[in-house]
Amino acid sequence: MRRLGSVTDALTVAVAQFAPTADQDANLAVIRDLAEAAVARGARLVVFPEYSSFFVNPVGAAYLDAAEPLDGPFVTELAGLATRLDAVIVAGMAEQVGPSDAPGRFFNTIVAVAPGAGLVASYRKQHLYDAFGARESEWVAPGGLDEPQTFTVGGLTIGLQTCYDLRFPEVTRRVVDAGAELVLVPAEWVHGNLKVHHWRTLVTARAIENTVYVAAADQTPPVGVGTSLVVDPMGVVLAELGEETDVALAEVSASRVREVRAVNPALALRRYRVSPDNR
Repeated sequence: MRRLGSVTDALTVAVAQFAPTADQDANLAVIRDLAEAAVARGARLVVFPEYSSFFVNPVGAAYLDAAEPLDGPFVTELAGLATRLDAVIVAGMAEQVGPSDAPGRFFNTIVAVAPGAGLVASYRKQHLYDAFGARESEWVAPGGLDEPQTFTVGGLTIGLQTCYDLRFPEVTRRVVDAGAELVLVPAEWVHGNLKVHHWRTLVTARAIENTVYVAAADQTPPVGVGTSLVVDPMGVVLAELGEETDVALAEVSASRVREVRAVNPALALRRYRVSPDNR
């Protein structure tokens, strides 16, 4: 676990939403603008959507050319921005796989970069979006079931997951078992019948059942649903956006997590544990 900056009892987190395109320079420009706006309002952590580096719909061969290593230009630019703004930045990207790992596919990866530290955590999407008519697994290699990577900001331990993983509660539970008190969920939650309802319900459920904060950042329409939000450990929505490109901020704290867990000690009372299925 990486510890970043001074330990306090509160952290202002921002969810930032936009609609990435195939123009990677333009995507970075929007990320810079939204991050600057969030930090100007007091954010120390800014969360962007899945596939922030590059996005076309549907997922296909173009991603193979756009994919980058974790030390490539996209992460380097994010790291420089984090240092300049003195804030942690989290965003999704298409990551190159090794030549012998998964030929013809890439990783759908979330990266976290911190001021002066560069990459402090990453997460490769574990559950691929083979649902609602999509077949993400044709182009994306699933992430390994490694121990969750966490880092701390403002006294909170923070973990990562993404999008379709929300439909598998054991993913969040495993991140929480690793110590996370705030779970970040960059997403490209595809627009469709009842999808906004599913999004809000699942984000809120993951917060309540794990007594943690969840900050979820989605892409905006026409493909995503927007509706990025921050939910507290009791399921209270602290901040939420509509369909527009924008940022929303909320203050979160380790003391609130402790208070909720004292009233609702569900994690301590459970009788089951989560273990990886490596089939």
